[in-house]
Amino acid sequence: MDKFQEHLANYQIHVKDDMEKRIAFIREQIDGNGLGGVVVGISGGIDSAVTAALCVRALGRERVIGVWIPAYSQAVHAEDSQRLAEAIGLNLHTVDVGPAFDALVPAIEGVLALGDKTKGNTKARLRMTVLYAIANQKGYLVADTCNRSEIHVGYMTKGGDGLADFNPVASLTKHEIRILAAELGVPESIIAKAPSADLWEGQTDEQEMGFTYEDLDRLLITGETRPEAKERIDYLHRISEHKRNLMPGI
Repeated sequence: MDKFQEHLANYQIHVKDDMEKRIAFIREQIDGNGLGGVVVGISGGIDSAVTAALCVRALGRERVIGVWIPAYSQAVHAEDSQRLAEAIGLNLHTVDVGPAFDALVPAIEGVLALGDKTKGNTKARLRMTVLYAIANQKGYLVADTCNRSEIHVGYMTKGGDGLADFNPVASLTKHEIRILAAELGVPESIIAKAPSADLWEGQTDEQEMGFTYEDLDRLLITGETRPEAKERIDYLHRISEHKRNLMPGI
């Protein structure tokens, strides 16, 4: 067993303690500030599933609003979102932003043509608009769902899933998220699914990043990984620094 595997085995032993720590953090953010509850964007993926499950355990189902926000999304993600809701007792609602996307993109393309990546990021920003509209109306906070691995390389959309009020999973790597997901009763179909931001058909995180989550998590946990992966990870970390910092001003 190498250092990476030892770390994960140790996390498995202490996962219940870590879960309770995160639940207490959520309560502090909501109850400590006299707020009513939380809104969580549900993608059908593991990070939003873990975030939602933690919020439900912290606050109870009546104070957590889950929102599935498709924009020409794959059916498997809709199905997994529903499976999650049933498994953890989540109040799940659907807001389809496909029509808004269809209206907005041609208007922007009156200025300049948009590539697939920019269109995908626009979907992410529309989704966050929905979450903040609901949170605004209810007096709730929006929970971020980005994990440590994604944050390190900036694998999030600025103004989209990289924008929220608090983050109960920010210090967890993708491999740790999987362990916690099992502890929280997240459906196996979500845990085992290839991670995807659902920005365009067939898109996966690892394909877009150019390395695996094991490459990335090994570097974060042990400081070592494949040399070619490290070069790419270090590059993405460097050029995404603006996503992790507050807006500069003078």
